[in-house]
Parts: sequence; C-alpha cells; structure tokens
Amino acid sequence: MDGFLFQATVYLAATVIAVPIAARLGFGSVLGYLAAGILIGPVFGLVGGHETAELQHVAEFGVVMMLFLIGLELEPRALWNMRHRLLGLGGLQITVTTLTVMVAGLYLLGMGWSVALAVGLIFALSSTAIVLQTLSEKGLMQTQGGRSAFSVLLTQDIAVIPMLAFLPLLALPKTPEMIMGELLSRGAPEAGHGASGPHEAAQSFIASLPGWGATLVTIAAVASIVLAGVYLTRPVFRFIHGARLREMFTAIALLIVVGISFLMTLVGLSPALGAFLAGVVLANSEFRHELESDLAPFKGLLLGLFFITVGAGINFTVLFGAPVLIVGLALAVIVTKGAILYVLGRIFALRGRDLWLFTLSLAQAGEFGFVLVAFSVQQHVLPAGLSEVILLVIALTMLITPLLFILYDVLSRNLRERGEAPEADTIDQTGPVIIAGIGRFGQVVNRLVRSSGFETVVLDHDLLAIERMRRFGVRGFFGDPTRPDLLHAAGLARARVLVAALDDPEATVRLVSFARRERPDLHIIARAYDRTHVFRLYQAGANDIVREMFDSSLRAGRYVLENMGLTEFEAAELEKTFYQHDRQSVRELAALWDPARPTVENDAYITRARELEAELQTMLLSQLEETGGPKA
Repeated sequence: MDGFLFQATVYLAATVIAVPIAARLGFGSVLGYLAAGILIGPVFGLVGGHETAELQHVAEFGVVMMLFLIGLELEPRALWNMRHRLLGLGGLQITVTTLTVMVAGLYLLGMGWSVALAVGLIFALSSTAIVLQTLSEKGLMQTQGGRSAFSVLLTQDIAVIPMLAFLPLLALPKTPEMIMGELLSRGAPEAGHGASGPHEAAQSFIASLPGWGATLVTIAAVASIVLAGVYLTRPVFRFIHGARLREMFTAIALLIVVGISFLMTLVGLSPALGAFLAGVVLANSEFRHELESDLAPFKGLLLGLFFITVGAGINFTVLFGAPVLIVGLALAVIVTKGAILYVLGRIFALRGRDLWLFTLSLAQAGEFGFVLVAFSVQQHVLPAGLSEVILLVIALTMLITPLLFILYDVLSRNLRERGEAPEADTIDQTGPVIIAGIGRFGQVVNRLVRSSGFETVVLDHDLLAIERMRRFGVRGFFGDPTRPDLLHAAGLARARVLVAALDDPEATVRLVSFARRERPDLHIIARAYDRTHVFRLYQAGANDIVREMFDSSLRAGRYVLENMGLTEFEAAELEKTFYQHDRQSVRELAALWDPARPTVENDAYITRARELEAELQTMLLSQLEETGGPKA
C-alpha cells in the first residue's frame, strides 16, 4: 500500500508541476506529460520499469475512452461521408509507408524480408493519442487538415486488427531455446493450479473454433454492440435517471466503455475500435452529452498517465549505447513519413496550412506500435535486441511530435502573414439549425440554442472567429456561408431553421435569397443592419428579421423611462407597445418601399411613415394617462 501511495504521489506531483509549465511556455500539455515521465523515470529513477510497464496497460484505456468520445461526435452518415478518405488517403498512407520502410530495411539495414515487413507495418502507424489530444487542444480538429489526419488515424486503428492476424505468418525459424521457452511457458499455468479464469476459458474456446466459427463470433460481437446501442441504452439510461443519483450516470458510462472493451478483447478485436463503433452508434442519442461530460475527466487523466509512462519507459541505457544510430533512425522515420504524407496530401487536394498540419501531425510512430512490437517478439517475428531499438525509436518520435506542432504553428503564422487564403473546411456535420455568421450576434444565438439541447451547424468566413470558438470547445466550420456547396454540406436540404447572422448586409441578402429558392418551406431568421436592410430581406424571403441594434436600443429606452419617474411595469408596458407598433409599421412600409428610388424621394413612404409616427405617440401618451404615470 505504501509503495502504491508513493507511486501515485510521484506521478501526480510530476503532472501538476511539469504540465502547467509546458502549457504556459506554449509547448502544449503532451510535451509536459512526456517531460514529466522522463524526469521521474530515467532521470531521477523515482519509478521503476516494471511498474511503469504495468501502469501503461491501464493508461492505454485512456485511448479507448478518447475514441469512444470521438465516436460520439460522429454520426454514421458523417462516417460514411469519410469513406473515400478512410479507404483512399488512409489506405495509401499505410501501404506506401509500409513498403518504403520495408525497402529501407532490406537494402540499407540488411534485414530479412519478413523482419523488414514487420518493421514497416509497425512504423506505418501514428500516435492517435498525441495527435488527437493536440488537435483538440489547439482547436484544429474541424479544419480540413485535422479531419484528414483523423481519417488516417481511424484507418490505422482499424488496420491494427489485420496486422495482428498477419504478423504470426512472418515468424522466424524457431531455435531450440525458443521451443524450450514455449514449453516452459505453457506448463506455467498448470503449475499455478488453475490460474486460468473465465476470460482465458472464453479466449481458448474462440481460439479452438474453425475459421468460419471465429468469424461468426466476431460479427456477432460487433452486431451486439450496434443493437445494444440502438435498443438497450435508452431504457437503461431512463431507468438510471429515475434513481436520481448523479454517480450512477458515471457508473453506466464507465460500464459501457469497459464492457465493450472486454467484449472486443474476447473476440480478438481492438478495444479502441469497439469503443469508437459504440460511440458512433450512440451519436444520435439524447444522452450523448451526459456520456461526454461523465467520461471526459477520466479520459484526460488516463491519457496524461499514458504519456507519462511513455516518457518514463524510455531506455536511456540503450539510447546512450548508440545515440547517433537511434536518434538518426527516429529522424529518418519522421522525415520519411512526412515526405509520404506531404505527397499524399497534395494528391488529395490539401494545400497551405492544412497540408502542413496533415504532414507534421502524423509523421511519428504510434502507441499501437508498442503493442505490435510486443506481439511480434512473442510470435518470434522480431529478435529481442532489435525490438528494444524499435521501442526506443517509437518513443523518441512521439517525444518529438509536440515540437512538430510548434513548427506547424510557426509555418501557419508565416502563411497567414503572407495573406494566403485558407481552404474551406470539409463539413461532415448536419443539424436542424444552421447558423451562418458567428460574430457577436450569432454567438448569442448559438449559445442559447445549443444550451437548450438543440444541435447547430455554425459557418463563418472569419477564420480567427472559428479558431476562437474551437478554443472554447464550440464546433464551427470555416468557409463562405453563401457558397451553395457548403450550405448543402451543412444540411440545408433537411434543416428546419437557418439563421443569417452575417456582418455583410449584401451577403446576408444573397444567402436568404438562395436559401428561399432552394427551400421554400425553410424558416429563415435574418440579422438586419437597418430598416432599409429589413425591407430587402423581406423581399428576399426571410420569415423573421431582427435589427441588430433594435432590441438593445429598446432596453436602453426603457431604462431612461424608469429614471424619469415611471415604474418598471409602466416602462415595460410602453416598451412592449412600441415594439408591437414598430413591427406592424415595418410591414406596412415594406409594401411602399421601392428599391429603385431613394427613401427621401418616395412621397407615399414618407407620408405613411409620418402617420405611423403620430399614431405611435398618441398610443403611448394615452397608455401613460391610463396608468396615471408622469406626464411627458
């Protein structure tokens, strides 16, 4: 117990010291976690290698939770829309990287073809944990480069499954020492007097099935996740809600993730992939936000712990034994993968900052490489000595990754200063409410609607405004909201409400006109600059029009009346009367307004405007006399 408390104290102390310092210096939290692990492990020796390896198995569960939460953000339709990047961009990245590393291993390092192929598969993977964590922190997930990186990472996670099935076919010829070791390891459970439990028994049963039987069991496991997510979760959550115990929501959220991971492990699939699938199934659930809020703290802590164990697990003895070779191999991996990613990014129409984000974010090796290396050694695919070098190279590339994101920040800043026009984001989300424009006006509308439980899709042509939103965890897409292709991608064909809140009056009119032509049944709420703009928006087809200064001016006028001696009730009633009369006046004047003539030259408009103003004054004075308030 004392040893556990000491270990916990060391890990937590290193975290709360190193991570805030790294964040304040602009290096990001991931580099802080890695640095903390290096300090408490190889530098000061406060944590041991065996304990770190055991703890890393627990910390890897943070990756599982992260993919579950990512799945919650993706509707099945959005995942289907990503299929070309999943199969094309992701598939090509894995194939080209594997073959390139294999060729380098064969002709430059003198490896056998099976070892070179295994090494190629290991280095084809990137770090899902580091990349997605950093993209989320920097608000880059919704950029085109960020979405492309996510597609590749998702493809890599899926590819781990066939890799694990393929690696045993590459096994080296067994030596007598290997055979004796296998016999001894097989006899160990028997010497332990029945150490195997239900988990081992289930795995043995599945392993004993013929190929078609194992396939059916795997399909059944995936189908059970989908069916349970569709039909079982809602009744269970309603039952938990009836208990009115807040901690039960956290318990059921953890049960979902842990249970799915266990089921995937039983049938030989990746727990992370199963968790992601469950998240996608639950993306349309009304309990989605509840699940996110319950699991987010656990995900953050476990991911942080995972990064610390990566830093603590770096074997500096091996590194100092051949520093030039190992550091050179790590840099070679980054440069090689970066070059491949850059070429593929250009082929798939990535440009500018998006291309550099895609290239630099995925140039490292990943945490699943640790799994493949351990499995390869177990299956006698890789020699033990080579595996230590590969593990160290993987850890070093992950350690360098935060520095690559800093390099991206520098490149992005230089590109912005040169005035490069960034590409519009790829919109893979739809919702019942589309908000075009996220300035001061649109922000308030978005906050109110989202806080009331309704999904919104936010579009804006101001990249800085979108990046500020992402910093606060609000999803938004960069692009010109008047572009028909972006509107259709945002779900114009199925949306119930469109909010036109653009700063540019002309762009707002164009947006409303196009949306009305495309969707005669759509309810359009538009932001107007002034009364003339109101008339133009009425003609364009807006249902509700809000003058951007009207309501705030009314409130200021009510405060004036209150300070002139009226009660709050009297001032509020006068404000209400003014509001209703003005709305009716605008409708009448809109019929008289002629866009071909200046307003000051439209006699009919001026005459009716004077009549309406006189009516308003009479109404307010009469109302004030009835209430007995102060006379004007």
